[in-house]
Amino acid sequence: MNKQDRTFDAIVVGSGISGGYAAKELCDRGLKTLVLERGRPVKHRDDYPTATKDPWEFPFRTRLPQDELDKNPIVARCYAYDDTTKHFFVKDEEQPYVQEKPFDWIRAYQEGGKSLLWARQGQRWSRFDFEGPARDGYGIEWPFSYDELAPWYSKVEHFVGWSGNKDGLEHLPDGDFLPPFDLTCVEEKMKEQIESHYQNRHVLHGRCAHLTELRQVHLQQNRGQCLARNLCYRGCPYGAYFSSNSSTLPWAEATGNLTKKTHSVVESILYDERNGKASGVRVIDAVTKAVTEYYAKVIFVNAACLNTNLLLLNSKSNRFPDGLGNDNGLLGRYITFHNYRGSITAEVDGFEDQYYYGRRPTQAIMPSFRNVYRQDTDIDFQGKYLIAFGATRSGWQRGVWSDQIGSDLKESMTKPGSWNIYMMMQGETVPRYENHVRLSETETDPWGMPQLVTSVDYTENEESMLRDFHQQGSEMLELCGANNIRVRDSGQAPGLDIHEVGGARMGKDPNTSILNKWNQVHSCKNVFVTDGAAFSSVSIQNPSLTFMAITARAANYAADELAKGNL
Repeated sequence: MNKQDRTFDAIVVGSGISGGYAAKELCDRGLKTLVLERGRPVKHRDDYPTATKDPWEFPFRTRLPQDELDKNPIVARCYAYDDTTKHFFVKDEEQPYVQEKPFDWIRAYQEGGKSLLWARQGQRWSRFDFEGPARDGYGIEWPFSYDELAPWYSKVEHFVGWSGNKDGLEHLPDGDFLPPFDLTCVEEKMKEQIESHYQNRHVLHGRCAHLTELRQVHLQQNRGQCLARNLCYRGCPYGAYFSSNSSTLPWAEATGNLTKKTHSVVESILYDERNGKASGVRVIDAVTKAVTEYYAKVIFVNAACLNTNLLLLNSKSNRFPDGLGNDNGLLGRYITFHNYRGSITAEVDGFEDQYYYGRRPTQAIMPSFRNVYRQDTDIDFQGKYLIAFGATRSGWQRGVWSDQIGSDLKESMTKPGSWNIYMMMQGETVPRYENHVRLSETETDPWGMPQLVTSVDYTENEESMLRDFHQQGSEMLELCGANNIRVRDSGQAPGLDIHEVGGARMGKDPNTSILNKWNQVHSCKNVFVTDGAAFSSVSIQNPSLTFMAITARAANYAADELAKGNL
Protein backbone atom coordinates (compact mmCIF):
# COMPACT_ATOMS: atom_id res chain seq x y z
CA MET A 1 0.00 0.00 0.00
CA ASN A 2 1.57 3.30 -1.08
CA LYS A 3 1.59 6.46 1.04
CA GLN A 4 -1.30 8.02 -0.88
CA ASP A 5 -3.51 5.07 0.03
CA ARG A 6 -2.51 5.56 3.67
CA THR A 7 -3.33 9.27 3.75
CA PHE A 8 -6.64 10.71 4.94
CA ASP A 9 -8.14 14.02 6.00
CA ALA A 10 -8.66 12.77 9.55
CA ILE A 11 -7.66 9.82 11.71
CA VAL A 12 -9.72 8.74 14.73
CA VAL A 13 -8.03 6.46 17.26
CA GLY A 14 -10.72 4.28 18.83
CA SER A 15 -14.27 3.35 17.82
CA GLY A 16 -16.10 3.54 21.15
CA ILE A 17 -18.62 6.13 22.28
CA SER A 18 -16.47 9.21 21.59
CA GLY A 19 -14.50 7.76 18.66
CA GLY A 20 -17.67 6.67 16.88
CA TYR A 21 -19.16 10.11 17.38
CA ALA A 22 -16.02 11.80 16.07
CA ALA A 23 -16.20 9.61 12.95
CA LYS A 24 -19.87 10.48 12.42
CA GLU A 25 -19.29 14.24 12.69
CA LEU A 26 -16.11 14.31 10.59
CA CYS A 27 -17.65 12.17 7.84
CA ASP A 28 -20.79 14.33 7.86
CA ARG A 29 -18.52 17.30 7.20
CA GLY A 30 -17.07 15.57 4.14
CA LEU A 31 -13.70 14.55 5.59
CA LYS A 32 -12.19 11.27 4.45
CA THR A 33 -11.78 9.64 7.83
CA LEU A 34 -9.84 6.59 8.99
CA VAL A 35 -10.99 4.93 12.24
CA LEU A 36 -8.37 2.72 13.87
CA GLU A 37 -9.62 0.11 16.35
CA ARG A 38 -7.19 -2.12 18.21
CA GLY A 39 -9.75 -4.90 18.66
CA ARG A 40 -11.71 -7.16 16.35
CA PRO A 41 -14.60 -6.19 14.06
CA VAL A 42 -18.11 -6.49 15.52
CA LYS A 43 -21.02 -6.12 13.13
CA HIS A 44 -24.30 -4.88 14.53
CA ARG A 45 -26.78 -7.75 15.04
CA ASP A 46 -24.61 -10.42 13.38
CA ASP A 47 -21.99 -10.45 16.15
CA TYR A 48 -24.18 -10.49 19.26
CA PRO A 49 -24.12 -14.26 19.84
CA THR A 50 -25.95 -14.28 23.19
CA ALA A 51 -28.47 -11.49 22.62
CA THR A 52 -31.56 -13.69 22.44
CA LYS A 53 -30.51 -16.67 24.54
CA ASP A 54 -32.28 -17.77 27.70
CA PRO A 55 -30.40 -18.57 30.92
CA TRP A 56 -30.86 -22.32 30.55
CA GLU A 57 -28.96 -22.22 27.24
CA PHE A 58 -25.73 -21.54 29.16
CA PRO A 59 -23.86 -24.31 31.01
CA PHE A 60 -23.95 -22.46 34.34
CA ARG A 61 -27.08 -20.36 33.78
CA THR A 62 -24.99 -17.30 32.66
CA ARG A 63 -22.49 -17.62 35.52
CA LEU A 64 -18.82 -18.37 34.86
CA PRO A 65 -16.91 -21.38 36.21
CA GLN A 66 -14.57 -20.67 39.08
CA ASP A 67 -11.39 -21.35 37.10
CA GLU A 68 -12.27 -18.57 34.64
CA LEU A 69 -12.96 -16.18 37.50
CA ASP A 70 -9.67 -17.12 39.15
CA LYS A 71 -7.75 -16.38 35.94
CA ASN A 72 -9.40 -12.96 35.59
CA PRO A 73 -9.75 -11.44 39.06
CA ILE A 74 -9.83 -7.84 37.75
CA VAL A 75 -12.43 -8.04 34.99
CA ALA A 76 -14.46 -10.56 37.02
CA ARG A 77 -15.28 -7.76 39.47
CA CYS A 78 -17.22 -5.88 36.77
CA TYR A 79 -21.00 -6.04 37.25
CA ALA A 80 -21.57 -6.80 33.55
CA TYR A 81 -19.04 -9.63 33.18
CA ASP A 82 -20.57 -13.10 32.90
CA ASP A 83 -20.98 -15.94 30.42
CA THR A 84 -23.28 -13.81 28.23
CA THR A 85 -20.80 -10.94 27.80
CA LYS A 86 -17.29 -12.32 28.33
CA HIS A 87 -16.49 -12.13 24.60
CA PHE A 88 -16.74 -8.31 24.78
CA PHE A 89 -14.19 -7.87 27.60
CA VAL A 90 -10.39 -7.76 27.68
CA LYS A 91 -9.13 -10.61 29.86
CA ASP A 92 -6.55 -9.80 32.51
CA GLU A 93 -3.58 -11.41 30.79
CA GLU A 94 -4.26 -9.86 27.36
CA GLN A 95 -2.84 -6.41 28.19
CA PRO A 96 -1.04 -6.44 31.54
CA TYR A 97 -0.38 -3.27 33.49
CA VAL A 98 1.44 -2.34 36.70
CA GLN A 99 -0.71 -1.48 39.71
CA GLU A 100 1.45 0.68 41.92
CA LYS A 101 -1.82 1.14 43.81
CA PRO A 102 -4.83 -1.12 43.26
CA PHE A 103 -6.80 -0.06 40.17
CA ASP A 104 -9.35 -2.19 38.33
CA TRP A 105 -8.90 -1.26 34.67
CA ILE A 106 -11.93 -2.55 32.76
CA ARG A 107 -11.44 -2.62 28.97
CA ALA A 108 -13.30 -3.74 25.86
CA TYR A 109 -11.23 -4.04 22.70
CA GLN A 110 -13.49 -4.44 19.70
CA GLU A 111 -15.31 -2.31 17.18
CA GLY A 112 -17.64 -0.22 19.32
CA GLY A 113 -15.50 -0.59 22.43
CA LYS A 114 -17.37 -0.21 25.71
CA SER A 115 -20.38 1.31 23.91
CA LEU A 116 -21.59 -2.31 23.69
CA LEU A 117 -21.32 -2.69 27.46
CA TRP A 118 -22.05 0.68 29.05
CA ALA A 119 -24.87 1.22 31.54
CA ARG A 120 -26.47 3.79 29.16
CA GLN A 121 -27.11 6.37 31.86
CA GLY A 122 -26.26 10.00 31.24
CA GLN A 123 -27.04 13.47 32.48
CA ARG A 124 -25.99 16.90 31.34
CA TRP A 125 -23.56 18.83 33.44
CA SER A 126 -24.82 22.17 34.74
CA ARG A 127 -22.93 25.43 35.01
CA PHE A 128 -22.22 24.56 38.64
CA ASP A 129 -20.34 21.42 37.57
CA PHE A 130 -18.08 23.40 35.24
CA GLU A 131 -17.63 26.25 37.74
CA GLY A 132 -17.39 24.26 40.98
CA PRO A 133 -13.75 23.07 41.02
CA ALA A 134 -12.21 26.52 40.48
CA ARG A 135 -14.90 28.20 42.59
CA ASP A 136 -14.22 25.97 45.60
CA GLY A 137 -10.46 25.68 45.10
CA TYR A 138 -9.98 22.01 44.28
CA GLY A 139 -9.37 22.22 40.51
CA ILE A 140 -8.61 24.46 37.58
CA GLU A 141 -11.18 26.45 35.65
CA TRP A 142 -12.87 24.66 32.75
CA PRO A 143 -12.13 26.58 29.53
CA PHE A 144 -15.75 26.74 28.35
CA SER A 145 -19.16 27.20 29.95
CA TYR A 146 -22.34 25.16 30.07
CA ASP A 147 -23.97 27.61 27.67
CA GLU A 148 -21.26 26.91 25.09
CA LEU A 149 -21.81 23.15 25.34
CA ALA A 150 -25.63 23.16 25.62
CA PRO A 151 -26.39 23.14 21.86
CA TRP A 152 -24.03 20.20 21.41
CA TYR A 153 -25.78 18.32 24.21
CA SER A 154 -29.04 18.90 22.32
CA LYS A 155 -27.54 17.70 19.04
CA VAL A 156 -26.27 14.48 20.62
CA GLU A 157 -29.46 13.77 22.58
CA HIS A 158 -31.60 14.19 19.47
CA PHE A 159 -29.43 11.89 17.34
CA VAL A 160 -28.76 9.25 20.00
CA GLY A 161 -32.24 9.18 21.55
CA TRP A 162 -32.28 10.00 25.25
CA SER A 163 -35.18 9.19 27.53
CA GLY A 164 -35.93 11.35 30.54
CA ASN A 165 -38.31 13.78 32.14
CA LYS A 166 -38.16 17.57 32.01
CA ASP A 167 -37.73 18.50 35.66
CA GLY A 168 -36.83 22.18 35.47
CA LEU A 169 -33.76 21.99 37.72
CA GLU A 170 -30.90 24.42 37.16
CA HIS A 171 -28.33 22.03 38.64
CA LEU A 172 -29.34 19.09 36.41
CA PRO A 173 -30.48 20.71 33.15
CA ASP A 174 -33.23 19.23 31.02
CA GLY A 175 -32.41 17.85 27.59
CA ASP A 176 -33.97 16.90 24.28
CA PHE A 177 -35.78 13.92 25.77
CA LEU A 178 -37.86 10.98 24.66
CA PRO A 179 -40.52 9.80 27.17
CA PRO A 180 -39.05 8.45 30.43
CA PHE A 181 -39.45 5.00 31.91
CA ASP A 182 -41.98 5.00 34.75
CA LEU A 183 -41.04 5.06 38.39
CA THR A 184 -42.39 2.15 40.41
CA CYS A 185 -45.13 2.82 42.96
CA VAL A 186 -42.65 2.71 45.84
CA GLU A 187 -40.33 5.14 44.07
CA GLU A 188 -43.26 7.49 43.42
CA LYS A 189 -44.11 7.41 47.11
CA MET A 190 -40.48 8.06 48.04
CA LYS A 191 -40.38 10.98 45.62
CA GLU A 192 -43.47 12.48 47.27
CA GLN A 193 -42.13 12.04 50.80
CA ILE A 194 -38.57 13.21 50.14
CA GLU A 195 -39.54 16.28 48.12
CA SER A 196 -42.16 17.35 50.63
CA HIS A 197 -39.69 17.04 53.53
CA TYR A 198 -36.54 18.55 51.95
CA GLN A 199 -36.52 21.76 49.96
CA ASN A 200 -33.34 20.96 48.03
CA ARG A 201 -33.75 17.24 47.26
CA HIS A 202 -35.41 15.94 44.11
CA VAL A 203 -36.19 12.43 42.88
CA LEU A 204 -36.06 12.15 39.08
CA HIS A 205 -36.68 9.56 36.41
CA GLY A 206 -33.36 8.04 35.35
CA ARG A 207 -32.07 9.52 32.08
CA CYS A 208 -30.72 6.96 29.65
CA ALA A 209 -29.84 6.37 25.98
CA HIS A 210 -32.83 4.18 25.12
CA LEU A 211 -35.37 4.67 22.35
CA THR A 212 -38.67 4.76 24.22
CA GLU A 213 -40.17 6.09 20.99
CA LEU A 214 -38.78 6.52 17.48
CA ARG A 215 -38.03 9.77 15.73
CA GLN A 216 -37.32 10.03 12.02
CA VAL A 217 -33.57 10.26 12.69
CA HIS A 218 -33.71 6.90 14.50
CA LEU A 219 -35.61 5.28 11.65
CA GLN A 220 -32.88 6.59 9.35
CA GLN A 221 -30.40 4.72 11.54
CA ASN A 222 -32.49 1.54 11.18
CA ARG A 223 -32.98 1.31 14.93
CA GLY A 224 -35.99 -0.04 16.83
CA GLN A 225 -37.85 0.77 20.03
CA CYS A 226 -36.73 -0.45 23.45
CA LEU A 227 -38.64 -3.49 24.74
CA ALA A 228 -37.35 -3.20 28.33
CA ARG A 229 -35.57 -6.56 28.14
CA ASN A 230 -32.57 -5.16 30.07
CA LEU A 231 -30.19 -7.58 28.37
CA CYS A 232 -28.29 -4.66 26.90
CA TYR A 233 -24.74 -5.77 27.69
CA ARG A 234 -25.10 -8.66 25.26
CA GLY A 235 -25.57 -6.21 22.36
CA CYS A 236 -29.03 -4.99 21.41
CA PRO A 237 -30.22 -6.52 18.12
CA TYR A 238 -32.94 -3.86 17.90
CA GLY A 239 -30.50 -0.98 18.20
CA ALA A 240 -32.80 0.35 20.90
CA TYR A 241 -29.96 1.43 23.13
CA PHE A 242 -27.21 3.55 21.67
CA SER A 243 -23.90 2.01 20.61
CA SER A 244 -21.32 2.99 18.01
CA ASN A 245 -22.13 -0.25 16.18
CA SER A 246 -25.85 0.44 15.81
CA SER A 247 -25.67 4.18 15.23
CA THR A 248 -22.66 6.40 14.59
CA LEU A 249 -20.37 4.02 12.68
CA PRO A 250 -23.06 2.86 10.19
CA TRP A 251 -24.10 6.51 9.78
CA ALA A 252 -20.50 7.49 9.02
CA GLU A 253 -20.14 4.59 6.57
CA ALA A 254 -23.26 5.71 4.70
CA THR A 255 -21.52 8.99 3.82
CA GLY A 256 -18.90 7.12 1.80
CA ASN A 257 -16.18 8.94 3.73
CA LEU A 258 -15.29 6.28 6.32
CA THR A 259 -12.50 3.71 6.29
CA LYS A 260 -12.27 1.32 9.27
CA LYS A 261 -9.29 -0.78 10.22
CA THR A 262 -9.54 -3.21 13.13
CA HIS A 263 -6.75 -5.14 14.87
CA SER A 264 -4.82 -1.85 14.69
CA VAL A 265 -2.89 -0.93 17.85
CA VAL A 266 -1.79 2.69 17.61
CA GLU A 267 1.72 2.77 19.03
CA SER A 268 2.43 6.50 18.74
CA ILE A 269 1.48 9.76 17.08
CA LEU A 270 4.07 10.93 14.55
CA TYR A 271 5.33 14.48 15.00
CA ASP A 272 6.72 16.51 12.10
CA GLU A 273 9.48 18.63 13.60
CA ARG A 274 9.72 20.86 10.51
CA ASN A 275 6.01 21.72 10.31
CA GLY A 276 5.41 21.76 14.05
CA LYS A 277 2.41 19.45 13.99
CA ALA A 278 1.45 15.80 13.92
CA SER A 279 1.66 14.04 10.57
CA GLY A 280 0.03 10.70 11.35
CA VAL A 281 0.22 7.59 13.51
CA ARG A 282 2.32 4.44 13.75
CA VAL A 283 0.20 1.27 13.97
CA ILE A 284 1.09 -2.26 15.04
CA ASP A 285 -1.09 -5.03 13.64
CA ALA A 286 -2.55 -6.74 16.70
CA VAL A 287 -2.22 -10.18 15.11
CA THR A 288 0.87 -10.11 12.86
CA LYS A 289 2.78 -7.33 14.70
CA ALA A 290 3.53 -5.68 11.34
CA VAL A 291 4.08 -1.91 11.53
CA THR A 292 2.31 0.57 9.23
CA GLU A 293 2.13 4.34 9.24
CA TYR A 294 -0.99 6.34 8.33
CA TYR A 295 -1.15 10.06 7.68
CA ALA A 296 -3.74 12.80 8.13
CA LYS A 297 -4.20 16.54 8.55
CA VAL A 298 -6.00 16.11 11.87
CA ILE A 299 -5.94 13.37 14.50
CA PHE A 300 -8.63 12.63 17.10
CA VAL A 301 -7.50 10.53 20.06
CA ASN A 302 -10.43 8.56 21.51
CA ALA A 303 -8.78 5.41 22.84
CA ALA A 304 -10.56 5.72 26.26
CA CYS A 305 -9.01 7.63 29.13
CA LEU A 306 -6.08 5.48 30.24
CA ASN A 307 -5.12 4.19 26.79
CA THR A 308 -5.26 7.76 25.49
CA ASN A 309 -2.82 8.76 28.23
CA LEU A 310 -0.62 5.80 27.37
CA LEU A 311 -0.60 6.74 23.67
CA LEU A 312 0.23 10.40 24.32
CA LEU A 313 2.98 9.49 26.81
CA ASN A 314 4.44 7.03 24.30
CA SER A 315 4.41 9.61 21.46
CA LYS A 316 7.93 10.90 21.98
CA SER A 317 10.05 13.05 19.69
CA ASN A 318 12.87 15.56 19.91
CA ARG A 319 10.26 18.25 20.48
CA PHE A 320 8.32 16.17 23.02
CA PRO A 321 10.77 13.86 24.83
CA ASP A 322 8.27 13.17 27.63
CA GLY A 323 5.19 12.60 25.48
CA LEU A 324 3.14 14.62 23.01
CA GLY A 325 2.10 17.97 24.46
CA ASN A 326 3.78 17.28 27.80
CA ASP A 327 5.70 20.55 28.09
CA ASN A 328 4.50 21.11 31.67
CA GLY A 329 5.02 17.54 32.92
CA LEU A 330 1.31 17.15 33.75
CA LEU A 331 0.40 14.53 31.15
CA GLY A 332 -1.02 11.53 33.01
CA ARG A 333 -1.68 13.61 36.17
CA TYR A 334 -4.96 14.47 37.89
CA ILE A 335 -6.72 11.19 37.10
CA THR A 336 -10.17 11.25 38.71
CA PHE A 337 -12.99 8.73 38.98
CA HIS A 338 -16.33 8.16 40.65
CA ASN A 339 -16.58 6.95 44.22
CA TYR A 340 -18.99 3.98 44.04
CA ARG A 341 -18.12 2.40 47.37
CA GLY A 342 -21.31 3.29 49.24
CA SER A 343 -24.61 1.44 49.00
CA ILE A 344 -27.68 0.94 51.19
CA THR A 345 -30.36 -1.75 51.08
CA ALA A 346 -33.74 -1.70 52.78
CA GLU A 347 -37.21 -3.24 52.71
CA VAL A 348 -40.61 -1.55 52.51
CA ASP A 349 -43.88 -2.94 53.83
CA GLY A 350 -47.14 -2.53 51.95
CA PHE A 351 -47.83 -2.00 48.24
CA GLU A 352 -48.62 -5.71 48.08
CA ASP A 353 -51.32 -5.22 45.44
CA GLN A 354 -48.96 -3.48 42.98
CA TYR A 355 -46.22 -4.53 40.57
CA TYR A 356 -44.61 -3.10 37.40
CA TYR A 357 -44.08 -3.97 33.76
CA GLY A 358 -40.91 -5.29 32.14
CA ARG A 359 -37.28 -4.98 33.21
CA ARG A 360 -36.67 -1.26 33.28
CA PRO A 361 -33.09 -0.43 32.20
CA THR A 362 -32.67 2.56 34.51
CA GLN A 363 -33.17 3.71 38.10
CA ALA A 364 -34.50 6.75 39.90
CA ILE A 365 -31.85 9.38 40.54
CA MET A 366 -31.36 12.17 43.04
CA PRO A 367 -29.01 14.97 41.93
CA SER A 368 -26.61 16.33 44.50
CA PHE A 369 -27.80 18.39 47.41
CA ARG A 370 -24.27 18.99 48.75
CA ASN A 371 -21.85 21.73 47.60
CA VAL A 372 -23.95 22.59 44.56
CA TYR A 373 -24.03 26.40 44.62
CA ARG A 374 -21.09 26.90 46.97
CA GLN A 375 -18.96 24.92 49.40
CA ASP A 376 -21.37 24.11 52.22
CA THR A 377 -19.99 25.23 55.57
CA ASP A 378 -21.52 22.39 57.60
CA ILE A 379 -19.76 19.49 55.88
CA ASP A 380 -16.10 18.49 55.77
CA PHE A 381 -15.63 17.30 52.20
CA GLN A 382 -15.31 18.93 48.79
CA GLY A 383 -17.25 17.88 45.72
CA LYS A 384 -20.70 16.35 45.34
CA TYR A 385 -22.45 13.02 45.06
CA LEU A 386 -25.43 11.77 43.10
CA ILE A 387 -27.74 9.06 44.45
CA ALA A 388 -29.29 6.37 42.28
CA PHE A 389 -31.88 3.98 43.69
CA GLY A 390 -34.49 1.49 42.66
CA ALA A 391 -37.41 -0.23 44.37
CA THR A 392 -38.28 -3.68 43.04
CA ARG A 393 -40.38 -6.65 44.04
CA SER A 394 -39.48 -10.22 43.27
CA GLY A 395 -40.55 -13.66 44.39
CA TRP A 396 -37.46 -15.02 42.65
CA GLN A 397 -35.17 -13.52 45.26
CA ARG A 398 -37.19 -14.95 48.10
CA GLY A 399 -37.26 -18.48 46.66
CA VAL A 400 -33.78 -18.98 45.26
CA TRP A 401 -31.92 -18.04 48.43
CA SER A 402 -34.05 -20.26 50.68
CA ASP A 403 -33.55 -23.93 51.47
CA GLN A 404 -36.60 -24.95 49.44
CA ILE A 405 -36.42 -27.41 46.56
CA GLY A 406 -38.79 -28.96 44.03
CA SER A 407 -42.46 -28.03 44.13
CA ASP A 408 -42.03 -25.90 47.27
CA LEU A 409 -39.41 -23.78 45.48
CA LYS A 410 -41.56 -23.35 42.37
CA GLU A 411 -44.57 -22.41 44.49
CA SER A 412 -42.53 -19.83 46.39
CA MET A 413 -41.20 -18.30 43.18
CA THR A 414 -44.72 -17.67 41.86
CA LYS A 415 -45.57 -15.44 44.81
CA PRO A 416 -44.27 -11.87 44.87
CA GLY A 417 -42.07 -11.06 47.82
CA SER A 418 -41.71 -7.79 49.66
CA TRP A 419 -40.53 -4.56 48.09
CA ASN A 420 -36.77 -4.00 48.32
CA ILE A 421 -34.75 -0.81 47.83
CA TYR A 422 -31.18 -0.59 46.61
CA MET A 423 -29.50 2.82 46.89
CA MET A 424 -25.99 3.74 45.73
CA MET A 425 -23.75 6.78 45.60
CA GLN A 426 -21.86 8.22 42.64
CA GLY A 427 -19.39 10.54 44.25
CA GLU A 428 -17.02 13.11 42.80
CA THR A 429 -13.34 12.58 43.55
CA VAL A 430 -11.33 15.77 43.49
CA PRO A 431 -8.38 16.13 41.08
CA ARG A 432 -5.02 15.47 42.75
CA TYR A 433 -1.56 15.71 41.21
CA GLU A 434 -0.56 12.49 42.99
CA ASN A 435 -3.27 10.45 41.23
CA HIS A 436 -1.57 9.60 37.96
CA VAL A 437 -0.56 7.08 35.34
CA ARG A 438 2.86 6.78 33.72
CA LEU A 439 4.84 4.43 31.49
CA SER A 440 6.75 1.54 33.02
CA GLU A 441 10.50 1.75 32.50
CA THR A 442 10.94 -2.03 32.49
CA GLU A 443 7.71 -3.85 31.56
CA THR A 444 6.20 -4.08 28.07
CA ASP A 445 2.93 -5.41 26.69
CA PRO A 446 2.48 -8.04 23.91
CA TRP A 447 2.98 -5.33 21.24
CA GLY A 448 6.27 -4.09 22.65
CA MET A 449 4.79 -0.93 24.12
CA PRO A 450 5.53 0.11 27.72
CA GLN A 451 2.99 -1.12 30.22
CA LEU A 452 0.93 1.50 32.00
CA VAL A 453 1.57 2.11 35.69
CA THR A 454 -1.52 3.13 37.66
CA SER A 455 -1.07 5.12 40.88
CA VAL A 456 -4.56 6.27 41.88
CA ASP A 457 -6.17 6.15 45.32
CA TYR A 458 -8.86 7.49 47.63
CA THR A 459 -8.30 10.23 50.19
CA GLU A 460 -10.01 11.23 53.42
CA ASN A 461 -12.23 13.50 51.29
CA GLU A 462 -13.84 10.43 49.71
CA GLU A 463 -14.10 8.67 53.06
CA SER A 464 -15.96 11.66 54.53
CA MET A 465 -18.28 11.81 51.52
CA LEU A 466 -19.04 8.09 51.93
CA ARG A 467 -19.99 8.59 55.57
CA ASP A 468 -22.27 11.49 54.64
CA PHE A 469 -24.04 9.39 51.99
CA HIS A 470 -24.61 6.54 54.44
CA GLN A 471 -26.04 8.94 57.01
CA GLN A 472 -28.22 10.97 54.63
CA GLY A 473 -29.40 7.96 52.65
CA SER A 474 -30.39 6.10 55.80
CA GLU A 475 -32.28 9.11 57.11
CA MET A 476 -34.23 9.44 53.87
CA LEU A 477 -35.11 5.74 53.88
CA GLU A 478 -36.31 6.00 57.48
CA LEU A 479 -38.42 8.98 56.48
CA CYS A 480 -40.01 6.85 53.76
CA GLY A 481 -40.90 4.10 56.22
CA ALA A 482 -38.25 1.61 55.15
CA ASN A 483 -37.00 -1.03 57.54
CA ASN A 484 -34.06 -3.39 57.84
CA ILE A 485 -31.79 -0.60 56.55
CA ARG A 486 -28.23 -1.84 55.95
CA VAL A 487 -25.28 0.30 54.82
CA ARG A 488 -22.29 -1.14 52.98
CA ASP A 489 -18.83 0.00 51.95
CA SER A 490 -17.68 -2.22 49.08
CA GLY A 491 -14.07 -1.18 49.60
CA GLN A 492 -13.58 -1.53 45.85
CA ALA A 493 -10.50 -0.15 44.18
CA PRO A 494 -10.66 2.89 41.91
CA GLY A 495 -11.44 1.97 38.31
CA LEU A 496 -14.34 -0.38 38.87
CA ASP A 497 -16.69 2.56 38.36
CA ILE A 498 -15.36 2.60 34.75
CA HIS A 499 -15.68 6.40 34.79
CA GLU A 500 -11.99 7.30 35.05
CA VAL A 501 -11.17 10.66 33.44
CA GLY A 502 -8.31 13.14 33.25
CA GLY A 503 -4.61 12.98 32.54
CA ALA A 504 -4.76 15.26 29.48
CA ARG A 505 -7.04 17.82 31.03
CA MET A 506 -8.47 20.90 29.33
CA GLY A 507 -7.76 24.38 30.61
CA LYS A 508 -7.17 28.01 29.76
CA ASP A 509 -3.52 28.07 30.83
CA PRO A 510 -0.94 25.89 28.98
CA ASN A 511 1.11 25.83 32.18
CA THR A 512 -1.60 23.91 34.04
CA SER A 513 -3.35 21.92 31.29
CA ILE A 514 -2.66 19.82 28.19
CA LEU A 515 -5.62 20.84 26.00
CA ASN A 516 -7.31 24.12 25.12
CA LYS A 517 -11.04 24.91 25.00
CA TRP A 518 -11.44 23.12 21.65
CA ASN A 519 -9.76 19.93 22.91
CA GLN A 520 -6.59 20.67 20.93
CA VAL A 521 -3.20 19.86 22.40
CA HIS A 522 -1.87 23.33 23.31
CA SER A 523 1.45 22.78 21.58
CA CYS A 524 0.25 20.56 18.71
CA LYS A 525 -2.96 22.05 17.39
CA ASN A 526 -3.94 19.34 14.91
CA VAL A 527 -4.24 16.69 17.65
CA PHE A 528 -7.58 16.63 19.48
CA VAL A 529 -8.43 14.57 22.58
CA THR A 530 -12.18 14.23 23.22
CA ASP A 531 -12.62 11.19 25.42
CA GLY A 532 -12.47 11.11 29.22
CA ALA A 533 -8.76 11.99 29.27
CA ALA A 534 -9.76 15.57 28.40
CA PHE A 535 -11.82 16.16 31.55
CA SER A 536 -10.57 18.73 34.06
CA SER A 537 -12.79 17.24 36.79
CA VAL A 538 -15.28 14.38 37.02
CA SER A 539 -18.32 15.97 38.75
CA ILE A 540 -21.09 13.42 39.53
CA GLN A 541 -22.89 12.71 36.26
CA ASN A 542 -22.32 9.63 34.14
CA PRO A 543 -19.76 10.96 31.64
CA SER A 544 -20.65 9.46 28.25
CA LEU A 545 -23.15 12.13 27.18
CA THR A 546 -20.51 14.79 27.84
CA PHE A 547 -17.89 12.73 25.95
CA MET A 548 -20.11 12.86 22.87
CA ALA A 549 -21.05 16.52 23.27
CA ILE A 550 -17.44 17.75 23.52
CA THR A 551 -16.52 15.43 20.63
CA ALA A 552 -19.24 16.84 18.37
CA ARG A 553 -18.17 20.38 19.26
CA ALA A 554 -14.47 19.71 18.66
CA ALA A 555 -15.01 17.76 15.41
CA ASN A 556 -17.02 20.57 13.87
CA TYR A 557 -14.43 23.10 15.00
CA ALA A 558 -11.69 20.96 13.42
CA ALA A 559 -13.63 20.76 10.15
CA ASP A 560 -14.07 24.54 10.17
CA GLU A 561 -10.37 25.11 10.84
CA LEU A 562 -9.37 22.69 8.07
CA ALA A 563 -11.62 24.54 5.65
CA LYS A 564 -9.90 27.81 6.62
CA GLY A 565 -6.45 26.25 6.13
CA ASN A 566 -5.55 26.67 9.80
CA LEU A 567 -4.70 23.03 10.42
